Amino acid sequence: MTELIEIPAPDGTAQALVARPSTGEGPFPGVILYMDAFGIRPRIEEMAQRIADWGYVVLAPNVFYREGTVEELRPSTDMTTPEGRQSAGEVAFPRVGRLTADKAVADAAAWVEALRSLDGVAPGPLGTTGYCMGARLAVRTASTHREIAAAGGFHGAGLATDTPDSPHLGLPDARARFVFLHADHDRSMDPEAVARLGDALGGAGLTASNEIYPGAAHGYTMADTSAYHEEAAEEHFRRLRELLDATLKDRPAA
Repeated sequence: MTELIEIPAPDGTAQALVARPSTGEGPFPGVILYMDAFGIRPRIEEMAQRIADWGYVVLAPNVFYREGTVEELRPSTDMTTPEGRQSAGEVAFPRVGRLTADKAVADAAAWVEALRSLDGVAPGPLGTTGYCMGARLAVRTASTHREIAAAGGFHGAGLATDTPDSPHLGLPDARARFVFLHADHDRSMDPEAVARLGDALGGAGLTASNEIYPGAAHGYTMADTSAYHEEAAEEHFRRLRELLDATLKDRPAA
């Protein structure tokens, strides 16, 4: 049960995918799903619906709304080959650089408000999960909105850099429980960066897991790309469900 809606955003109108549980009566806790650089497409819809069927309302915003619509930004190549994935990346990756930290933080407030306003979303804590560059957005959202009680980051990129706007620097302001499952041999999140992220999580006193999945490439959850690793993707779903259920269900409203 998915639909594409339009919501107000800081620099215009943004489309967002909404997925609702196939069965059961609400209200349900809300979750923001941050896509990877390749945008909203059938694989993101599948993932959003799978999470929704655990008993959640999922909002997956088109975070590149300044660049175009969901349809306009959808990959036009077969990404199941390394060549096709690289070709799609050459088109998509420049957009990532243009989504600055300031824009991402401003947008996050719009996504939280939009999720809160959806029919059937329960009051109380929210969750978020992000993929590749979306993991950065999940961390920034959790760091600027204390109502985020659960945050997942999977094959995340650039989560703990030496730049002054690195996402990990905002963790002292977060109140979420975090789960990170990094890709092995990932140039965008090397062991040094993973350790830096772990130190930041510990220093902020946050409950978190921060692990590397051996043998999985950056992008391992994305079944429509050559990076897909079925076992790692299923492990990600297992850990994400455990995180969301433990933090968002059977809790009193805030």
